[in-house]
Amino acid sequence: MGSARRRALLLVVAAMIVAALPAAVPSRYVLSTLVFVALHALAALGLSLVMGFAGQVSLGQAAFFAIGAYVSGVLTASHGWNGWVALALATAAGAVTALAVGGPIFRLSGLLLAMATLGFGIIVYYVLVNWSDVTGGPSGLTGIPPLAIGGFRFDTDARVFRLAWGALLLVLWLTGNLVDSRVGRALRAVAASEAAAEAAGIHAARLKLGVFALAGAITALAGGLYAHYVAFINPSPFGFAYSVELVVMVVLGGVASLWGAVLGAAAVVALVEILRAALPALTASHGAAEYEIVVFGLILMVFMIFLPAGLSGGRRPA
Repeated sequence: MGSARRRALLLVVAAMIVAALPAAVPSRYVLSTLVFVALHALAALGLSLVMGFAGQVSLGQAAFFAIGAYVSGVLTASHGWNGWVALALATAAGAVTALAVGGPIFRLSGLLLAMATLGFGIIVYYVLVNWSDVTGGPSGLTGIPPLAIGGFRFDTDARVFRLAWGALLLVLWLTGNLVDSRVGRALRAVAASEAAAEAAGIHAARLKLGVFALAGAITALAGGLYAHYVAFINPSPFGFAYSVELVVMVVLGGVASLWGAVLGAAAVVALVEILRAALPALTASHGAAEYEIVVFGLILMVFMIFLPAGLSGGRRPA
């Protein structure tokens, strides 16, 4: 059986599980946690394309998550736009922003590239904090409506669970087809050796910029879905710590595995919940993020040394 048929079969089975699971799991807490797994997996999937297939490191992916959340949130909560139109524009905004910043940024490489993407993320974060007339500033933006189709509103954990996981499975199918295509093989050639790929006639700069734009769109889509699920957003979840979390998810799951992004997201979300339960006094007084980023740094070190292929255990994409 070819990889495309295996992927399709796996996705069909996963879709059946997603459709049936809310009836078998009545716990709102578990369903809510699984919603966040899907949203973070979408964002990590975008970064996996950049790191695992284009061979680049981005420390600013939280910015695209924030762009998606705020574009969709502001258009619906402040201007009364249809949620689906706003979500589509938020996704497009992620792609356009990635194209705009990727042109100059991808002239760099290695540490300089990582620092440039980090700087972009910091800029977006402080724009959100200070542009209070639009974003609500540190106080945040409230009143973001749930997505709806006619009178059917995605306003329960079970409904959002199916929506978020449906979006994730669809993106997994599309990106899986992409990385198994001629474009995907060219991307892997660029990641292995950009000079050799250029010598073989591959336009490396164009490919890297294209995959960065695709990652921006996917991550912005995740951010838009997040905004409509939680109904309130402020800048604090979109800082540098979240970019680090996404890197950890990708490395933990397996840098060159699309399903690895899902495994990594599930592992990190579970770890965060365990930390918050195990350290309630510390996290209440100092904030969970301070401890999470230390733990994530340790996880990165351990996996890079002892399990570089990640939880997926392979180098080939799903």
